[in-house]
Amino acid sequence: MDETDGNGAGRPGGLRELKKARTRQNISDTAIELFLRRGFDQVPVAEIAAAAEVSKPTLFRYFPAKEDLALHRFADHEGEFARVVRDAAGDRPPLTALHRHCAAGLDARDPVSGLNDSPEVLAYLALLYSAPSLVARLAEYTVRDQEALAGALREASAAASGDLLPQLAAAQIISVHRVLAQANWRKLADGRSADEVHPEAVAELDLAFGLLRQGLAARFG
Repeated sequence: MDETDGNGAGRPGGLRELKKARTRQNISDTAIELFLRRGFDQVPVAEIAAAAEVSKPTLFRYFPAKEDLALHRFADHEGEFARVVRDAAGDRPPLTALHRHCAAGLDARDPVSGLNDSPEVLAYLALLYSAPSLVARLAEYTVRDQEALAGALREASAAASGDLLPQLAAAQIISVHRVLAQANWRKLADGRSADEVHPEAVAELDLAFGLLRQGLAARFG
């Protein structure tokens, strides 16, 4: 009974985690489908729980707030910039690593870059940007990303604990990414294709990181 499928799914703990992950994904997917159909504020949590075939208390065990149901798709990206900086340690400067990472996201049409013209992605981003409570909750995610990036930048530069520069740099980098992603999405929402906007998005990304380097290159390259 010790056999596993190589991913730990054969162990009791692995099966439990797999089941929990599937339940979480099912609840989120069900919620987003309802939100896209009727609007975020028009769908009560009780209806989502019923549609996902779970109890309301179970839903809240997985998602403490209604807004988290919609933002679950960002979960894999939480702390991403911090991971990029740490993974590049000793290989390339933080700004160079982040610039390349963002450029790769544009090339791959990563939805987080705003440069994805799939109707489902466009509708999802429109949902996020149109509901004030979702915008506010997304800002909380952004603050956590900023704090994680500040920690990674502090490690990369061996900054003293009281040095504010890593926090200031993280705030600028995260803000730049947010502004660029929203600009890309708005262009696509106006009817342009991702392929058409891509050269502009790359040029704007290069411009943004050029500006960041003017102020941060001495410490973060």
